[in-house]
Amino acid sequence: MAKVFIYPATSLILSDLVSRHGHTPLSSAIAVRERIQTAGLESPPLQITPEEPKKGLKWAAVEVPAGVRGRMSLYGPMIEQAEAAIIINDADLAFGCMGCARTNELIKFLLRQKDIPKLDLNYPKNEEEGVQFVAAIKRFLGELGGPK
Repeated sequence: MAKVFIYPATSLILSDLVSRHGHTPLSSAIAVRERIQTAGLESPPLQITPEEPKKGLKWAAVEVPAGVRGRMSLYGPMIEQAEAAIIINDADLAFGCMGCARTNELIKFLLRQKDIPKLDLNYPKNEEEGVQFVAAIKRFLGELGGPK
């Protein structure tokens, strides 16, 4: 069973596919849930504390906007834990909107630099491509091992 970073990290579809194949999806929903369930969080719906942007400095320089650093305080630890990654390019907004272009560029850069198995796909544009898309993800997850 591998920890698989999914991009877009908000994609419930990818998260479900990874889980169904016996792996652990690393997604923003899980990271946000941990913050919501943590006692003492004082700023919902932001789900971050004033310290989060400071933690994000590990992955993003002080010159980048605080929003990028705050997001990286969520995504950075997951990227470090990742044993594999699925990256979907040009995804439809309904597939999982990430909302911040600079954070997206940084996440994809960090994932592509990491020495882990990666599946890098374009979002399908028709039904035939959709079938090939799901088959490629299924094949990739099967190659990672674990229960099918």
